Amino acid sequence: MTYSRREILRYAGLAVLETGCIRPRPESRVLPSLAPLPGPFQVPLPILPTLKPVRVESNADFYDVTARESRARILPGMDTAIWGYNGIFPGPTIEARVGRRVSIRLRNMLPVPIVNHLHGGRTAPDHDGYPTDLILPASFSHSQMSDPLAKITHDSREYIYANLQRAATLWYHDHRMDFTAPQMWRGLAGFYILRDPDEERLNLPRGDKEIALSICDRSFEADGSFRYPSLDPSLIKTPGVDAAYMGGVLGDVILVNGAPWPRLEVSNVKYRFRILNASNARRYDLEFDNSLPLVQIGSDGGLLAAPLRQRAIRIAPSERFDVVVDFSRCRPGSKVTLVNRGGEGPAALVMRFDVVRSERDESDLPARLAEVSFEKPEDATVTRVLDFSYQRAAHSWRINGQPFDPSRMDARPRLDALEIWRLQTDFSHPLHLHLVHFQVLGHSGRPGPYDTGWKDTINLGPGEAANILVRFTGYRGRYVFHCHNLEHEDMSMMGNFEVV
Repeated sequence: MTYSRREILRYAGLAVLETGCIRPRPESRVLPSLAPLPGPFQVPLPILPTLKPVRVESNADFYDVTARESRARILPGMDTAIWGYNGIFPGPTIEARVGRRVSIRLRNMLPVPIVNHLHGGRTAPDHDGYPTDLILPASFSHSQMSDPLAKITHDSREYIYANLQRAATLWYHDHRMDFTAPQMWRGLAGFYILRDPDEERLNLPRGDKEIALSICDRSFEADGSFRYPSLDPSLIKTPGVDAAYMGGVLGDVILVNGAPWPRLEVSNVKYRFRILNASNARRYDLEFDNSLPLVQIGSDGGLLAAPLRQRAIRIAPSERFDVVVDFSRCRPGSKVTLVNRGGEGPAALVMRFDVVRSERDESDLPARLAEVSFEKPEDATVTRVLDFSYQRAAHSWRINGQPFDPSRMDARPRLDALEIWRLQTDFSHPLHLHLVHFQVLGHSGRPGPYDTGWKDTINLGPGEAANILVRFTGYRGRYVFHCHNLEHEDMSMMGNFEVV
């Protein structure tokens, strides 16, 4: 990611010590691979498998998922050890229906504790994936967790999702306290697609013309294994990363659905792409090299009211953008590259689309997509100010100067209360709230071009601030909000709120 001269000066000015010397905060940094890397566009894009339920009832679907070690062929001629849901990376896609309950029995066959979070889900607190609600391996006799409210199980846990929310692109991932970053880096993430009849009546691109794209970056050791700078590679006792990577770990290999810089053969018709940034810390400025527009139809919380034509999309970790791309202006034989204007070298490329055939387009892109109603800011009853910044003395990322503490409650909104949260940052922080979706009222004094629709994550750059409008509806209980730069999250940039 590149910043303007003004942003850099502002950022540096925030880090002036009493002596007058500048001590910049940790910045995200590339961890170079030691393995030979393939050239781009050599492998086809993997299409992610959809998980089938093990049992179906009149109002519920039941799934069995096992988190386990496995091996995947990511780099040519090498096998990479992964931690995957059902042993694959990314994990299997779960397709759900609005109003229809999903039960997932998650078994832990890894050597470490895990937690599962449905990101973007309006979920009861016992099933949200609070970071201390661990599933211990069967071999663990006890947990060192100091949270007296933690709900800890051995071997497995049932997660129940009511799906009482709008259709949207959600995802599930590990959320273990202090170790989310390395455990997701090893593969613990997958899509959760929530559908409803209203969206299906729109006749958007579907079937093989609707494709989920999980974009992330990774680095590799000489033997093909994932490279990550953990202080404790066993991920048992000591959390955190080498000091040089406190600002965030960036890989030098861009993976889409687990494949390095893949290619996809397409027809010259419209396609729907559900794009997820599943990286730990890397942002992407996505753009086609031939200026083909990306027509945004949805954000974190579902469809927009109307299509929004974007030349480029800036997407931070955990954000989702639902887009339609019309390849009809591309002749068969054309090759169109999705590039990352925010990256350098190999990280400047994402994937390629090869237009290989002509086909009749059976889909539509209507002028109106959905009824989207927003709250009124004047109806908010509480305004809270939350500062996300690096504390030099503590060498830690904090919220309002405080490290994460499961026993401290940073906010207690009342059930169904409407509040304004003012979020302000010193560095780049993608900020995520559990349980709720919110409306972005203002982003550094103006509407943000990528803040349209209902959001659960907002991308804030150095020195930026945003006002978001949030109604705390659905459930009472304890939840978290945090930076979704996962290295920041693991190093204390997380807080609690309790809906009362």
